[in-house]
Amino acid sequence: MKGQTAIVTGASQGIGRAITRALALEGVQVMAVARNRELLDGLKADISAAGGVPPITLIAELTHAGSSALIAERALAELGQVNILVNNAGRSQPLDVVGLDDKWQESFILEFERPRQLTQVLLPHFMERKQGVVLNVISTFELKSINASAVAKTALTAWSKQLSAQVGRYNVRVNCLQPGLIDTENTRRMFTPQQRKDFAEANIALGDFGEPEDMADTAVFLVSPRARYVTGAVWNVDGGLRYYPF
Repeated sequence: MKGQTAIVTGASQGIGRAITRALALEGVQVMAVARNRELLDGLKADISAAGGVPPITLIAELTHAGSSALIAERALAELGQVNILVNNAGRSQPLDVVGLDDKWQESFILEFERPRQLTQVLLPHFMERKQGVVLNVISTFELKSINASAVAKTALTAWSKQLSAQVGRYNVRVNCLQPGLIDTENTRRMFTPQQRKDFAEANIALGDFGEPEDMADTAVFLVSPRARYVTGAVWNVDGGLRYYPF
C-alpha cells in the first residue's frame, strides 16, 4: 500500500489511532483528523519511532458546520489525491426513553451527517479517478437500552449499503466495520477488570475483549487491494460476542 493516501477521522485515540498507525506502517500517507493536538502529536511521534510514514495532522471539530469541506480541501491540497477515507469519529450517547432533542441531533450530526457529507465531498474525486475506498466504523444496533450513537450509526450502515450499489461502477468500494467490545477508554468506563473478565468468559467465544489493533488489522485489509471484491459489506470484529449488557 506504499504511496497510497488516506483520511482517518477520530484518529487521536482508540480504534482511530490504531487504524492510523497500522496504515502508516503499511506505507500509507495518512491525514489524521481529531480535536486534540497533544494526542495527535503523540501519535505522530509514535509512528515515526516505529518506522511508519509520519501522518499529516489536522485539528478539526466535526460537529462544526463546514468541517467536512475543510477536511476534504486540506487533504486534497496536502496529499494531492485521496485513495482511502475512514470515517471513524464518534462518541457513545446513552439516552433515557424520552431523550433530549439536542442530544439526538448531536449524535446524528457527528455520526451520520458528517461521514455522509465528507464522503460526498470526495465522491467526485473518487469517481473521476475510478478508484476510492470508504470504510465507515459503525456500532452494534442490538443494544438493550437507547443509545443515539448506535441509531445514527445504523442509519450510516443503511446509507453505506445503498451508496455501494451506485458507485461500484466507478470502482469505488464502500464497507462498514462493526466492533464488539474493544478495550478502549469508553469500555473501561463501563467495566471493572473483574467485570470484564466475568462477562467475557460467559459471553464472548474467544474469551476476552478485543484490542484496537484487532479492528485496525481488519480495516487495513478492507481498504487494501486485497479486498478489491468486497463492497456493501458489514464486517464484525467481536470475538464471537452474542450478547450486549447495555
